Amino acid sequence: MRHGVDSGLFQQTAHSPSYFELSRTGVGELVDFCIPCNPYFPTPEMFEELSKNLESVLKFYPSDSSKIADQLSKVLGLNPATLAMSNGSTELITWMDHLWIHESIAIPIPTFGRWTDQPMESNKRVDMFLLQESNNFELDIDEYIKFIRTRGSRVAVICNPNNPDGGYLPRREIIRFMDELSDLDLIVIDESFIDFVEVERNPSVAAEASIRPNVVVLKSLGKNFGLHGIRFGYLVANPGLAGKMRKTLPKWNLNSLAETVVFMLAEHEGEYAESLRLLSRDRYRMGMELSRIPDLTVYSSQANFLFVKLGGGMDGRELRDHLLAKHQVFIRECGNKLGMTSKFARLVVRPEQDVERLVEGIRDFTQARWTSHAVHSSHSSEPSLLMHSA
Repeated sequence: MRHGVDSGLFQQTAHSPSYFELSRTGVGELVDFCIPCNPYFPTPEMFEELSKNLESVLKFYPSDSSKIADQLSKVLGLNPATLAMSNGSTELITWMDHLWIHESIAIPIPTFGRWTDQPMESNKRVDMFLLQESNNFELDIDEYIKFIRTRGSRVAVICNPNNPDGGYLPRREIIRFMDELSDLDLIVIDESFIDFVEVERNPSVAAEASIRPNVVVLKSLGKNFGLHGIRFGYLVANPGLAGKMRKTLPKWNLNSLAETVVFMLAEHEGEYAESLRLLSRDRYRMGMELSRIPDLTVYSSQANFLFVKLGGGMDGRELRDHLLAKHQVFIRECGNKLGMTSKFARLVVRPEQDVERLVEGIRDFTQARWTSHAVHSSHSSEPSLLMHSA
């Protein structure tokens, strides 16, 4: 790849390279449309508050995880006995695999890669239910239940909204899913992006999970609060399941920065609600702008990203490399996701000025391709013209 960026960075895992890996290549200051973050939270004032306390935050040992979880439960209005906090939601996925997934797990694909990769790494059978492009990648609950029964899967997962397409299932459908499969070893509802849903007022099923014997709801605070670097997430389950997870996790598995942010949240609920409103507005605007680009199909999303299909012979890897090298724009090409091809990309919702840069880059890419093909066609036709005139 041009400008010193090694395209091998994108082939090492099923996930994209980090912002820091790319920054170290000298590509310049990136506009990140890849990592699904909330661009409006924390506010500049909150970052200023954090920076003032940075020395003590980094210098002193954090409280143990139970103290931090108690505070988070107050902010969320949850019973602390139903909560287990972790150093990122992927830590919880890892421990769920070790504790509760013994034989097999069913998961619709495409989805977040750790849900397929983690069980396969520990030699579990992963039953993959392929979401169909012909159905706009929407999950049919009845067909999925039928698949789980046919395969004999003992654990079932739903990501709601799903990553990378942003598809959302109504709360009543998720509850019906849990009711139908009450005999399974475990049901996991991954709600990492649930706060971005606007079509339902209270979309989460966390309260239902806390009173069911075999349901866990997974949450990712980093995605919601725009702080991926802190690495924190949590699960909600009945006190027995949540307690088992708390006993399994290290006592000091959360850092002081995570603790500081959790204790700040109660004072900034209004700013967080406003960030979600702004993001919903931007999602609509960005979807409209992208829909105006020829050969680009934009799927409906209830997450903080939009899923697109590239038409006209466009290749997602070529588009990704062009945007990165020529426009310092970083996108998530989905060719290395199970159930996907390089014709698809996930684009994080960002403010209007950033979207202008993205759209300009895509249009520049399509124009460059058109020019290149026109020149190639012209050159390839010259010999036959000469032969004809002779």
